[in-house]
Amino acid sequence: MKKIVLLLLVVCATVSMNAQVYVGGTAGFWRNDKDDADQTAFTIAPEIGYNFNEKWAIGAELGYKYAKEPGFKKNAVFVAPYARYSYCETGIVRLFLDGGVGFTSAKIADDRTNGFEIGIKPGVAIKLNDKFSLITKVGFLGYRDDYFMDNDVENGFGLNLSGADLRFGFQVNF
Repeated sequence: MKKIVLLLLVVCATVSMNAQVYVGGTAGFWRNDKDDADQTAFTIAPEIGYNFNEKWAIGAELGYKYAKEPGFKKNAVFVAPYARYSYCETGIVRLFLDGGVGFTSAKIADDRTNGFEIGIKPGVAIKLNDKFSLITKVGFLGYRDDYFMDNDVENGFGLNLSGADLRFGFQVNF
């Protein structure tokens, strides 16, 4: 029994020595005033995570989205926990996949709606130094039901690699 407990302590110590907490996030703003559209949208999504090793991490985004068009406003909060798998690292560039779920609660005009997503978001991290990386996530592969994205509520499943799903952010490792 003592050997098992000692082994578990050694494993936990080894994992925690290699682990790092990171914080970061993304933000976006869009304004369309062409042809009297008068549309405004912004998103702020801070992120926190924990690196288990060079390949695996867990984390979560907690964010707020706002969109305004003539006649109504859209507000939403969301939480999106994920598991990150880094599958390729060459020099300063690291490719990863975030697999997870997201939950959103939105108020559109006078209606409330709740939605969710489940899927994979590919990404790229550019390591500027040991503590700071620039992050981009592009696309989504999975399923969404009443999930408030940017200025639309999305439903359905599939692969979307459009520029509308391109997000830039940063990550700071501690």
